[in-house]
This record gives sequence, structure tokens and C-alpha cells, in this order.
Amino acid sequence: MKFIDKTTIQTDKILTELDLFVLDFISILERYADYVIISGYISILFGRSKATEDVDIFIRKIDFTTFTNLYAALQKKGYWCLNAEQPKDVYNYLADGLAVRFARKKETIPNFEVKFAVTSLAQESFHDKLLVKTAKGDLFISSLERQIAFKRYYLKSEKDLEDAKHIEEIFKEKIDIKKIEVYKRMIEHE
Repeated sequence: MKFIDKTTIQTDKILTELDLFVLDFISILERYADYVIISGYISILFGRSKATEDVDIFIRKIDFTTFTNLYAALQKKGYWCLNAEQPKDVYNYLADGLAVRFARKKETIPNFEVKFAVTSLAQESFHDKLLVKTAKGDLFISSLERQIAFKRYYLKSEKDLEDAKHIEEIFKEKIDIKKIEVYKRMIEHE
């Protein structure tokens, strides 16, 4: 695993079923919406051994027509929404600031927890996102510093603190401690 430049990480890890699941979902999502993966999956992507039930994703707000096309494409590829069946209902959840979950048909775990990026903190995650290149495809994640700050100063659970520690250890030469402090202040004022 190495940084190719300031915004791109190349990983040669052997991809897991979860990684392939994420790449499949992202291949559909990215045709309709700008996205960034956040939270626990990022530490898993970089080698932390733990289970997860969901992959958290922010998307930029899209209009209903675009969402309807995304929803149809997901259904065609074998995904269903755990929250509601009708696209309008699912879209209304998102528009109300709530997360919706998508999984493979007849399954509930793992799933994707998708949410419109409505808060300023969520919207900021698009400005410094990182591209991760894998052998089977690329995906966008939030910055490592943002991840560490969010896990350490907002979520604060034991597993979140371990996720932050893992990311910090893996990328210790590349982490900008000053950025973590900036994000900490942003979190405290959100």
C-alpha cells in the first residue's frame, strides 16, 4: 500500500468478498452520484481485521429523476432497499436527512448505508477525498485525517478508537496531525 500522489493510494491487497461487494455497488452508484465512503470500512480496506454490517457512504444530493435511475440500476443489478420499496419513499428518506440501506436481494448484511451529505461537515468530506486504486477497481474514501478525527472525537466508541489507531499506524508517515486538529475543531463546532 502506497501513496502515488497526495490524493491517490494504491493497494495491492488481496480483495475480500466485502471489498468486491463494495466495488460492485460503487460501479453503479458512481454513474449517478458523487460519493465518498466514510467510517469503519476504511480501516477494513487498509487491513484491519474486523467484521462490519454496513458500509457508510455520503452522496451529493441528486434530483429525484437521477435517483430513480440509480434505484432502477441497483435493482437491475440485484440490490434492494431495506427501508422502503418505492423510489419516491426512499428518496424522501434521503431528502429528510435520513440514511437508507441497500443490500443484495434476499440479504440484509452487509449493506450500504447511504445518506445525502447535507451538513457542512459531510459536504466538506468531498473536498479532500482520496482515490484508492485496487486490482479490481477504484473507489473514493474520506481523507485519513478526517477519518481519524471523526472516529476519535465524534464517535468515540472502543471500535472507533481502534479504527483511528489502525489508520494512524498504517499511514504514520503521511498523516497530517495539524489537519486532525482542524477537523477536531470542526466536529466540536458542528
